[in-house]
Amino acid sequence: MSTDAIVLLKQDHKEVRALFRKFEVAGDGAAKQKEELVKKIIELLTVHTYIENECMYPRVRELLPDLEEEILESYEEHHVADVLCMELWTMDGDDERFEAKTTVLIENVTHHIEEEENEWFPRVREGLSRKQLQELGAEMLALKEKAPRSPSQPSALKKAIDALVK
Repeated sequence: MSTDAIVLLKQDHKEVRALFRKFEVAGDGAAKQKEELVKKIIELLTVHTYIENECMYPRVRELLPDLEEEILESYEEHHVADVLCMELWTMDGDDERFEAKTTVLIENVTHHIEEEENEWFPRVREGLSRKQLQELGAEMLALKEKAPRSPSQPSALKKAIDALVK
């Protein structure tokens, strides 16, 4: 398995997109199935945003200061996704706003993924060495092991609250 940071993040994106597609094709009358899919989506997004926020973004911000604006925008996009995930975590699949809120989450995260993969990742790959990307990836893999798995875990919730207070 590659430890290249960008390869690892793209793999996460691929997994999340696959769950998005399953949600979108589940159809009417599949509230419980959709609820379970959303729980999986939230778990993947919680881990993914954790490793980006704790490792990838700070290190890239330090090494490639020209990407500061993009990184700050990414933090804000994560914040929006975190708020939606916290709300969805407490909802049932048959809640009248569950599908609408999930659709907004999917749209926001899809936009974020497209920006990262089409604009941000190429600039990061150009600016960092292969060794730096592998070191970042190794750090991210280690962080994944201890990352929160849901917005209800204290570290994820604390970070979300701290972000709201700022």
